Amino acid sequence: MLTVFIVSDGTGATADQMLRAALVQFPEAKVTLVRRGRIRTVEQVCQVVGEATAAEALLVHTLVSHDLRRLILEESRRQGVDSMDMIGPVLERLALQLQIQPEQKPGLFQQIAEQKTREIEAVDFAFHHDDGQNADDLSRAEVVLVGVSRSMKTPTMLYLAYRGWFAANVPLVPELPPPESLLGLPSERVFCLWMSPSRLLELRRTRAEQTGIPIDSYASPDRISRELFFTEELCHRHRWRKLDVTGKSVEEVSREITLLLPERRPSGVESA
Repeated sequence: MLTVFIVSDGTGATADQMLRAALVQFPEAKVTLVRRGRIRTVEQVCQVVGEATAAEALLVHTLVSHDLRRLILEESRRQGVDSMDMIGPVLERLALQLQIQPEQKPGLFQQIAEQKTREIEAVDFAFHHDDGQNADDLSRAEVVLVGVSRSMKTPTMLYLAYRGWFAANVPLVPELPPPESLLGLPSERVFCLWMSPSRLLELRRTRAEQTGIPIDSYASPDRISRELFFTEELCHRHRWRKLDVTGKSVEEVSREITLLLPERRPSGVESA
């Protein structure tokens, strides 16, 4: 029976997969894999080498820190442990060919992969929560944009989603009461996008001409004034933050929102 210690500054998933792929070639072998993740200090390295020594185990590691790789090699030799560096030679060869030094950041690969997964999920969430869709599910949103028609809600929501934020938007219309799920959200997660009446009038008339929407019911000064008054009252009553988006780009508006939001929870997913 062979015991293999997998030592990583992340979760050890990469080395685990590689070992399991290799062990397929030894179908009759009895091997126990023991993972030791998030090994990032001198003390932790010495302790895990001691564990491997006591178990008479093979030790493989994917430590990205040059200093920790050197230490685990020295400790393994000192304690008589057979150890193998699974990532050091690859990093060194890439650094030589690319003429760039590696970041040496623990868990960077999985952190990037996790962020990409989150972005995909956020975009899917946004498409299913655009223009008030699935309003009963708004509690899952990290940011909800509200406002009248043509106030940049959808493009801003999508911009945030493509950067990993779970965003939704809900139109505010005087004839329709806001959904209860919106009114029950913490006020710091709701942002009202505000635009000057003259700019709204311009945008709505352009849309009305393109789509055949009646001017009086959509793009008249009276209609816009009424909608903005309704929105202003809701913002005041529910303490939603109001952002004037007149003349601003989607990037500018999104930057303001992310600066005002509470700090997002850390991704916290690390691996090597």
